[in-house]
Amino acid sequence: MDTILTVNGGSSSLKCGLYTLRDEGLHCLYHLKLGNLLGETARFDIMDERDAPLEHLDLDFSAIDPELRHQAALKHVLSWLQEHLSEVNLVATGHRIVHGGDRFSAPILIGETELEQLKRYIPLAPLHQPYNLKLLEACGDLAPDIPRVGCFDTMFHSRQPRLERLYAIPRELSDAGVHKYGFHGLSYDYIQHQLAAIGCGQLKTVVCHLGAGASMCAIKDGHSIASSMGFTAVDGLPMGSRCGNLDPGVLLYLMHEHQMGLEQIEDLIYKQSGWLGVSGISSDMITLHQSESPAAQEAIDLFCYRAALELGRLSAALEGLEQLVFTGGVGENDADVRARILSRSRWLGIEFDANANERHDRRIDTDGSAVSVRVIPTNEEAMIAQRVAELLAG
Repeated sequence: MDTILTVNGGSSSLKCGLYTLRDEGLHCLYHLKLGNLLGETARFDIMDERDAPLEHLDLDFSAIDPELRHQAALKHVLSWLQEHLSEVNLVATGHRIVHGGDRFSAPILIGETELEQLKRYIPLAPLHQPYNLKLLEACGDLAPDIPRVGCFDTMFHSRQPRLERLYAIPRELSDAGVHKYGFHGLSYDYIQHQLAAIGCGQLKTVVCHLGAGASMCAIKDGHSIASSMGFTAVDGLPMGSRCGNLDPGVLLYLMHEHQMGLEQIEDLIYKQSGWLGVSGISSDMITLHQSESPAAQEAIDLFCYRAALELGRLSAALEGLEQLVFTGGVGENDADVRARILSRSRWLGIEFDANANERHDRRIDTDGSAVSVRVIPTNEEAMIAQRVAELLAG
């Protein structure tokens, strides 16, 4: 049985999916997730294709060097598959890579030359790129004969209009690659496929991928034409611990008046800001909802306010809005956040059904709404598997 293993790594987690190649298309066999990789005990959960739990293991990672824990996690995944699915023939691994720069705008086979090029983009995505590449290297070490395919979060946005991608900086810097890229592209690609499957793929659409990492994307005729994130994944909406849009003059002020250095600035904008910075409590939206602190509520309000503003900008880029989609952990599961954003966006002709929203229905607009409003779960692993299968098929 020929299979593809998808590999999606974060700073302290690993998500994998095992997909089999069948005549009728791809079919997910298992989801395998490892969490708390930087703690003493890692959590290893095995689920079926519908995310129903099958097995849970606690793994002692206390003696493993933190630099080697992603490789150890991947080794556990491969060992479990070998032990439980001896009939599996792994034909490729598909890897989520956050930043592909200007060079990589389509899925590619990864060799040492490509790996070295991708390391140059680590400063542009410091929260994710290092771990994406660690897992690529681990696959090369653990399964050297199996092709590795890179799929990039930036590739869905590679056809955006030049005016959307440009910053008002000297042209030679823009030509050298300092421009907007956009991220969460695998998620947007998956959502676009789902919309096309129900006959809504050609509408003027804004997709809100909302979670601890959050962004929004305007899609016209099936293609990204504008997005909230820019040169790096710290731009746009305020996120769990990332600041989002910030006047660059603030950073100059902090450097001059507070003597903050490069590492302090990087830590500030990536790890100390966003919902965590405003609330002073947490980067987790559920925790903020549960808190009675006014600062926690202000963090939620700020996030929803900025999302509503971005919806207006993206609607202008589309020259009209026909469809709005919520996805991501918060977008799919947080009715309150959706309601706050939609309430601020009625001027676009949006009307939503409060009861349908509370039930997390897949369609939450009213009959009189000028804009369709949908809630669609995303699946980056399925999109990676599909892109890998297409590449292998030639």
